[in-house]
Amino acid sequence: MTAHAQSGPGHLYEGVDWSFHTLQSVYNAIEDIALGEFGLDVYTNQIEVISAEQMLDAYSSIGMPLMYSHWSFGKSFARNEMLYRKGHQGLAYEIVINSNPCISYVMEENSITMQALVIAHAAFGHNHFFKNNHLFRQWTDADTVLDFFQYAKQFTADCEERYGMAEVEAVLDAAHALQSHAVDRYPRKTLSEHERKERARARAEFETSSFNDLWRTLPDSTRRPEKDGGEPTGWLESLDLPESNIVYFLQHYAPRLSTWQRDLLDVTCRTAQYFYPQKQTKVMNEGCACYAHYHIMQRLHEKGLIPDSAMLEALHSHSQVIAQPDFDDQRFGGINPYALGFGMMQDIHRICMEPTDEDKAWFPDIAGNGDPLGTLKYAWENFRDESFILQYLSPHLIRDMHFFKLHDDTRKPVIRIDEIHDEHGYRDVRRTLAASYAINAMDLDIQVTEVDLDGDRTLTLTHTMKDGIPLETKEANIVLSHLAELWGYDVKLVSIDPETETIEQEFDI
Repeated sequence: MTAHAQSGPGHLYEGVDWSFHTLQSVYNAIEDIALGEFGLDVYTNQIEVISAEQMLDAYSSIGMPLMYSHWSFGKSFARNEMLYRKGHQGLAYEIVINSNPCISYVMEENSITMQALVIAHAAFGHNHFFKNNHLFRQWTDADTVLDFFQYAKQFTADCEERYGMAEVEAVLDAAHALQSHAVDRYPRKTLSEHERKERARARAEFETSSFNDLWRTLPDSTRRPEKDGGEPTGWLESLDLPESNIVYFLQHYAPRLSTWQRDLLDVTCRTAQYFYPQKQTKVMNEGCACYAHYHIMQRLHEKGLIPDSAMLEALHSHSQVIAQPDFDDQRFGGINPYALGFGMMQDIHRICMEPTDEDKAWFPDIAGNGDPLGTLKYAWENFRDESFILQYLSPHLIRDMHFFKLHDDTRKPVIRIDEIHDEHGYRDVRRTLAASYAINAMDLDIQVTEVDLDGDRTLTLTHTMKDGIPLETKEANIVLSHLAELWGYDVKLVSIDPETETIEQEFDI
């Protein structure tokens, strides 16, 4: 940072250097546009200026500067730093935390135009989305998330000091391997006080019987009463199988875990739950932020608050962010969520302001309504990526982005093009693209389905295959070994074909 930034006539600044005074002026001007003109609704903003090394450290810890310590974050830091030093990889310009106040981290190496772009993008675009989208309102508590991560960091450090780093690492390694199965996909039933006491009693009984071999040799016909049909009831039913949140199941029912190990699993469950909405709204979240920074920077320029050179710099950075590399480009990594999200936001803006006959036929409710911001705010609030694409992806954008549908059957030597962007194919292409953003398409469907409480306590999990795709053997065995480490007994995983209901694969640890 330097202290010689000077403002030209009517401009907030000239050149690239900045001071905290300039930064405050830019923030105030952006806030006037974002809140006063666009009517965005945001948490209170807190802007933190950090160095490039701190930025590397932050996004090596899955974008959370307050994250607890784990060797995998250090490994990620070393890799990112090496790529950055050799010029093979750039740095994120910003990191933003869904909290109240909303904390946006900006790099001190950024030019003042980049600081303006980042503030518009993160402090107002992402911030508005975090505060208003229904998934974030349902699954995260912005008021307490910072306290939780601070607690998690301190708790992990305390465990390392008390029980040893190797012991803590063993639990975290296993928990991280299972982190995609540490989420409650549906709100849990709220238990009454009586039900909570009954469940606690059943769990205590289960733990006691699991540890004490002598106790298990005593005849006790009342310990596990049976229904008329001979099925066991009581503490077995309290397991509530099947259970898709595998880490939650282990946290509550793994017989050999200590209390501190269960608390570590609880930390990983709550961390995974925090990131769950972000996983489902990547396209919308980045699209909202890109739309916000693009139009805010344009308004700053229209109002004569930034010079032409700054606008050109902003447009250059914006173009890089929303670029969609071709499939044969070395940079290609699938559909760029920034490109698709911003493209859809701009397309909705166009449909609201300048609809074609095709738009009027496809989107009669919003075509020509003259209220793009109101339409977008409704979408940002009420949809996730899957439903957003299914509702708003237009034939116009399908043509612009050259989307078509492939049928990839692993049993055949060729890939067939099923649909192209024509009148017949638009709905099928849109439906297929939306389905690829569904949460069940991103995560494997694996659930805890059985526990052999009468015998050797083997834990059985069931994987439901999708599109006939089998599990990768080496990876499945690695994850199962972590799971067995936490469970303390044998673990079995079966993969079934839902159409034939036959077992296609079976793994044992």
